[in-house]
Amino acid sequence: MKSEQRDCLCGELEESFVDREVVLCGWVQRRRDHGGVIFVDLRDRRGLVQVVFDPDRAEQFALAETVRNEYVLRVTGKVRLRPEGTRNLDLPTGAVEVLGLKLTILNSADPLPFQIEDAETGEAVRLRYRYLDLRSERMQRNLRLRHRLIRALRHYLDERDFVEIETPVLTRSTPEGARDYLVPSRVQPGQFFALPQSPQLFKQMLMVSGFERYYQVARCFRDEDLRADRQPEFTQLDIEMSFIDEADVMSAMEGMMREVFSSVLKIDLPDPLPKLTYAESVRRFGTDRPDLRIPLELVDVADLMAEVEFKVFAGPASTPGSRVAVLRVPGGASLSRQQIDSYTELVKQFGAGGLAYIKVNKLSDGIGGLQSPILKFLPETVVSELLDRVGTEDGDLLFFGADRERVVNDSLGALRICLGHDLDLVTPGWRPLWVVDFPLLEEDAEAGRWVALHHPFTAPHTEDEVHLATNPGAVRSRAYDMVLNGTEIGGGSIRIHQRAIQQQVFAALGLDEEQAQTRFGFLLDALRYGAPPHGGIAFGIDRIVSMVAGEGSIRDVIAFPKTQKASCLLTEAPGDVDNDQLRELGLRRATPVRPDGTAMG
Repeated sequence: MKSEQRDCLCGELEESFVDREVVLCGWVQRRRDHGGVIFVDLRDRRGLVQVVFDPDRAEQFALAETVRNEYVLRVTGKVRLRPEGTRNLDLPTGAVEVLGLKLTILNSADPLPFQIEDAETGEAVRLRYRYLDLRSERMQRNLRLRHRLIRALRHYLDERDFVEIETPVLTRSTPEGARDYLVPSRVQPGQFFALPQSPQLFKQMLMVSGFERYYQVARCFRDEDLRADRQPEFTQLDIEMSFIDEADVMSAMEGMMREVFSSVLKIDLPDPLPKLTYAESVRRFGTDRPDLRIPLELVDVADLMAEVEFKVFAGPASTPGSRVAVLRVPGGASLSRQQIDSYTELVKQFGAGGLAYIKVNKLSDGIGGLQSPILKFLPETVVSELLDRVGTEDGDLLFFGADRERVVNDSLGALRICLGHDLDLVTPGWRPLWVVDFPLLEEDAEAGRWVALHHPFTAPHTEDEVHLATNPGAVRSRAYDMVLNGTEIGGGSIRIHQRAIQQQVFAALGLDEEQAQTRFGFLLDALRYGAPPHGGIAFGIDRIVSMVAGEGSIRDVIAFPKTQKASCLLTEAPGDVDNDQLRELGLRRATPVRPDGTAMG
């Protein structure tokens, strides 16, 4: 689109523009003075082009001499071919340049706190001057990728009769899951809103309202400990559908992800996606978020170890709720003792007491071809059966886990991922899958009660409903997660649409009728008035974009992210507020604060 300021963009220029006079605007990427000729690389949202100022135009040349990096310019010039031998094949505009005829400095720039394209600049500096960091090619590329991906998601849903509806940001606190961000009410002293952790209950209300197909690119807020793939505020694609079952939701979402990956990223995803139950995923990979690019699997061997003298194996092999498993690592026998010790330290982080192993040097030599400090405790017949079960070959290394199920799964699951990357076993590409049939509830040993594995509005399998009161741990949910290369990118479920079942789930969670009515009365009331069968899913936009952009942190695909301490270095938020504002809200400080904002006492 043309304007009075400029008539084309820097990155658009090519050989067809030769001999045309153009007006450009942009920032100075770099200025170079080569023997009386000044070159300026001018950058705008489409790319950059080389502008040449020669001394024949004395006034413009003198002005060009004052230009520095990140000055904002308007240039009128004539497009010409670059001289033979000076073309830049790495630059889309590298065949041409602009001879500067008129130069206007629209704004100057102070010396920069860091060089914008310096990859070594620390994240704290980048976030403090985020508006400069966002000028970099990397950040421009990431945010434009994010835009294209969200646009493609919207297009897919719009074409299938979904309606985009906004839900409230100021809502009621429902303390299940992560901590809420609370907002005090001035109009209702002593009362608080909560920022939504998700639009879950509102989208269920929309299904009761008869919209049938809803979506929203929703901002969500969770006051939780942060890491690379978490932020206190994040964006999810929120979806809900009526009169469907699991297969309907999963089929529609597979189609969406395939179309988006194909149109935006030129990547073809499998059709259909593979599907694993929660139980199978944890048994084979130690996690409900398996990275299928790594060809290593856990194998159960408790039945072989129940009668051995080695109590480290025999104890867990005979104890309910425990597990003995082995992880075969092809070619792992070449690992040094120092490397094995480092992996031992890794599994200890997950509660494992150690890491037993067997090196397989030469199978044809029997026990003599094996190397391990635990062999003396294992009968040869057990060792032989073990080697056969895991399909051992010469040069393999077997790692063992023997402990409570969660400890074995967590430790060997993490070890599997680490070995896959360390030994270059990760196959390239994208390996999405569905994980289904999660437990509805899990036991919180510290709190001494059952908690929802996903959320308390997830429907149980119909045949498992009879166990809600007597054996909640045996109840499977109608939940489904989409996992991509070891990361959960989306999770959803069929919801409870019958009031009686919802009350049974609340009871299993330890909520009596009064507590359930106080916290979720509006939901229970809505379920009385013809709530349709419904279900949905939410996808983590930040996670998906960071993965396809090849970034290790979602902060690098968010325009203005928070740090790992949940602070904004650009605006210095959170910040202090004055006492008058607090009095309006009926609040007072727990700790006195000095004028400079530091706590007293």
